[in-house]
Amino acid sequence: MTWLTNDELMKMEFGSLGKNVLLSSKASYYNTKNIYLGDNTRIDDFCIISAGEGGIRLGRNVHISALSSVVGQAPIEFGDFSGISNKVALFSSTDDFIKGMTNPTVPDRFRRVKHLPVTLGKHAVVGSNSVLLPGSELAEGASVGALSVVRGKLEPWSVYLGNPAKRIMSRSRKILDIEQELLLSEQVEI
Repeated sequence: MTWLTNDELMKMEFGSLGKNVLLSSKASYYNTKNIYLGDNTRIDDFCIISAGEGGIRLGRNVHISALSSVVGQAPIEFGDFSGISNKVALFSSTDDFIKGMTNPTVPDRFRRVKHLPVTLGKHAVVGSNSVLLPGSELAEGASVGALSVVRGKLEPWSVYLGNPAKRIMSRSRKILDIEQELLLSEQVEI
């Protein structure tokens, strides 16, 4: 992977730019003034990151894997240590396919677009080829299996799977202990 240099990152004028940020030079970034990147953020090849008025906020240690898209007008937020796998599509805006015309070539007065925030809580993860629709809210530690479709609120420390995504089991909270170990090790290394 080829990462953007610090000079290239600074020229892009992000809303904020944390330390140790790795952004692929092969990904596309739109409306960067509304994109806020935390420490240790990584965005891989061929992603589309397109912030609307609501902005996109990535906490620390967030990973967006190759071929994913994160787009929409409403706010999108990734909590610390959250991430999405390859080919995940995350939308905070979508056309109404029933009552309005669709696609951006049609004037807004003929379209009905739904805009709702999307939130991934701390330690939330989404498996490959999943779709998160406007209004999706993954609580802390929520995990979504591959090929799932999410709409609405997911419970904390739970695993979801399917279309529509349904809770299938609990997820271990020991991840929080591992997080503390990582944070302590970072303090020692300084």
